Amino acid sequence: MDCKWFAVCPMKKFYEEGKIDKKWIELYCKGDWESCVRYKMEERGELHPDWMLPDGSTDLRLFNYIGEVTK
Repeated sequence: MDCKWFAVCPMKKFYEEGKIDKKWIELYCKGDWESCVRYKMEERGELHPDWMLPDGSTDLRLFNYIGEVTK
């Protein structure tokens, strides 16, 4: 069963665009999504950056990518 947030999660888009490895999707989005920091924060209604990975770390490459796309 996929994470209920997968369809709207930026991780899905980053994966489809080749910005993150498949392991993130397999380990969290389609695997143990209850251990995903993003999932937990979303469930609590807490804001979190789009460039935060499921383990809670941030990826500045994704931050820079978002900045380029929004220009």
